[in-house]
Amino acid sequence: MENLEVINITKTFSLSKKQQRIEKTKTKLKVAVKELSFTAYPGEIYGLLGPNGAGKTTTLRSIATLIKPDTGEIKVGDASTLKDPNGVRAKIGFLTSELKLEEHFSPNYLFTYFARLHGIVEEKIEERKEILFKKFGIDKFSEVKVGELSTGMKQKTSIAISLVHDPDYVIFDEPTNGLDVLTARSVTDYLEELKNAGKVVIVSTHILSVVEKLCDRVGIIIDGEMKVNDTINKVKSLDETGNLENVFFNLVEEAAQLRGEF
Repeated sequence: MENLEVINITKTFSLSKKQQRIEKTKTKLKVAVKELSFTAYPGEIYGLLGPNGAGKTTTLRSIATLIKPDTGEIKVGDASTLKDPNGVRAKIGFLTSELKLEEHFSPNYLFTYFARLHGIVEEKIEERKEILFKKFGIDKFSEVKVGELSTGMKQKTSIAISLVHDPDYVIFDEPTNGLDVLTARSVTDYLEELKNAGKVVIVSTHILSVVEKLCDRVGIIIDGEMKVNDTINKVKSLDETGNLENVFFNLVEEAAQLRGEF
């Protein structure tokens, strides 16, 4: 399996007048990501850490081919998001809180539906369904409408469906956001299983404890720019006490000073 490379991508968005008021700016263009680069390797979990609005989701949506960067390129193995977006989509599993499951369908129906979209044969669908539904405890709720499931069970169902085709590249945007402790633990445990299976795993989060527990390497994004990109231990060593929280908040404070907020 090959690396996933994000190469010098920049993405800007036009702001409406309402968005300008919310952002407290008169500028019509917002630079969501600026000249961002990093590489994620097989058999590791790469963490994108940053405050809300830092550019994490824009980066992941670019990798998933949902949006196209203004400049730069993204390579998922031998497939490029610019030259072969369909090839990229076939290789990745992408989970985002913005993607909602249809609430009047059951997990069983939705899993089969998306598996068929990926061209998986019926025997393999049932085999894959049994593995993932048992792993996340969905089997007991497989015929319950999604709208009647708990928040945690909806998240587990979303994860199972995003992994229906057993992708080599797994990209999760805030996978534990809003989950109870037990559900969050089951999600992080499975991400570690994927890593140990040699997958490329990328996780975006603003939760420092998730990064420390899960990630082998981390990139800290602030205001769309990569401030630090290294192994978790080297990033922690930027603080004399080895405290990741101190490193993070020092970078956030520096960025605020550059914006003239302090």
